[in-house]
Amino acid sequence: MKIAIGYSPLESNKGIPQISQNRQFQWTPGGFSTYFIYPVVPASAATLLKSKGHEVFWLDGLAEKWDFSRWLVELKQSKATLLAIEVKTPVIKSVWKVVNRLKREIPGIQIVLMGDHVTALPEESFSKSKVDFIITGGDYDFLLLSLVKFLENKKPLVSGIWHRNKKTGKAVSAGKFKLSGNLEDLPLIDRELTKWHLYSHKNSNFFTAPGAYTMFGRDCWWGKCTFCSWTTLFPGQKYRVVSVKKALGEVGLLVDKFKVKEIMDDSGTFPDGDWLREFCKGMIRRKYSRKVRLNCNMRFNANLTEEDYLLMGRAGFRFVLYGLESASQLTLDRINKNLKLEQVFPVLRWAKKAGLAPHLTMMVGYPWEGERQLKNTLSLGESIFSRGLADTMQATLVVPYPGTPLFNYCQEKKLLNTLDWDRYDMREPIMKTPLSKDYLMGSIRELYSRSIWNRRFIFNTLGLLKNWNGIKYVGFQTLKYLGKLSEFR
Repeated sequence: MKIAIGYSPLESNKGIPQISQNRQFQWTPGGFSTYFIYPVVPASAATLLKSKGHEVFWLDGLAEKWDFSRWLVELKQSKATLLAIEVKTPVIKSVWKVVNRLKREIPGIQIVLMGDHVTALPEESFSKSKVDFIITGGDYDFLLLSLVKFLENKKPLVSGIWHRNKKTGKAVSAGKFKLSGNLEDLPLIDRELTKWHLYSHKNSNFFTAPGAYTMFGRDCWWGKCTFCSWTTLFPGQKYRVVSVKKALGEVGLLVDKFKVKEIMDDSGTFPDGDWLREFCKGMIRRKYSRKVRLNCNMRFNANLTEEDYLLMGRAGFRFVLYGLESASQLTLDRINKNLKLEQVFPVLRWAKKAGLAPHLTMMVGYPWEGERQLKNTLSLGESIFSRGLADTMQATLVVPYPGTPLFNYCQEKKLLNTLDWDRYDMREPIMKTPLSKDYLMGSIRELYSRSIWNRRFIFNTLGLLKNWNGIKYVGFQTLKYLGKLSEFR
């Protein structure tokens, strides 16, 4: 079967949508600082289908910088009979229009949607568009293969897939998704098929290029934060990891064949404990630690000691992302972060002692937070950066995506300002709060400004300007910073 996997260009005056591998959606203005994150699970799906003898076409019109007409031509030329598109809440209405247009332009093509929004609200897309199938949960690879087997009349639909009844036109579910696929059964991602070079250079997570993405775990071993859209795709109790041997094999392939200099593992939280220790020792033993730098997402409450962080430093880790989210313990408890504020500073000190570059994420706009709580978050961010305990940060507006516990809470308490999905794009508060939109947006700008404009941060940044990689990295981060100030003006 001929199968296309990709992202359609969306014509909008808001900018360029960031859909792939994103837990929080934003439009970006375009230009030099715009980059696209490598969509690991769709890439795994493409690879798995190809390994089973199918002809697969990778059509990421966003990363290719195609307009819709060019993307449509490429799709028609592929003669694909099945098209898979990943979607998110703020673009779902635009994607419905794309689906309906494709049904007119390419008679006979069958379309499957996948992603957190359609996982939460699968029946909605059947009523609003002519979509044929919807994959729920995050195992796009295993379920796409199962769908293809169904279309070839080889097997019945498995749980997790919705289809349209041919007689009634109504949505029919094959059952709740299970996330039971064994990651060891997946082939290593075919980087050439999925055009890895489109995502390998312009990325604020990469200090050196080319860089690549992996995902050794699906997705977060906690997986219960009430705001995270990926709780719909990968509930924490379904956390799975590849073997250390397979993970090291993928690192080796990226280093030896593709000459990758930096790897971002985008598991919601990197495996910790014995798995991480064995992985680090393997990186050192195979001497990959001398050839590539590693980045990952981590939690402050991970099963790690100071010695483990030192081991990570020796194994080649560079950048570690932590979700801090708020300086209010009440907020951390309400969003089920499983984090105590007293854990923050010791862990950051361990990371810096190991030579790592901590990155913090913080959010504003919680419906129960007032001016005092928000100022505490501003002060905490400033304190961390003034002590040199973090290198970069990301500040965002909390958005309650459909399917998340936070969305359900807001519905129950009548705290939602709108159900217009177009507006769930972080350009305005979606939840009713005691603070005005202008105050919240100004607070995000202030989070960036307070964190960056201090002597310790400036001194550390100047220290990076020793070589061309450092100059490029600082330049890219500067453009990103200016872009954030513009976005939250």
